[in-house]
Amino acid sequence: MSPLDILDPTVETPKTAVAFVPRPDSLLGRRIGLVENTKFNSDRLLLKIGEVLKAEYGAAETRLFRKHNSSVPAHQEIIDELKATCDVMVAGIGD
Repeated sequence: MSPLDILDPTVETPKTAVAFVPRPDSLLGRRIGLVENTKFNSDRLLLKIGEVLKAEYGAAETRLFRKHNSSVPAHQEIIDELKATCDVMVAGIGD
């Protein structure tokens, strides 16, 4: 009879600090990028958020970007376009 090996599938999660960019003091006149993840209604949710940001917080405009799919980060073209044309971005999910 062989010895029984017991495997523990749990692992310690690495602890890494996340650095966030400073938030603007105001959204007045800001260009807002909206990045949606392709899930059902994520585009509708973000468009509604964009309307609120313009109407209530004075954002100048919103632009909607769509990721390739929900399981991957935004592709480089989106990141480059966000950097070039937006001051702030909002990422949203659906389902």
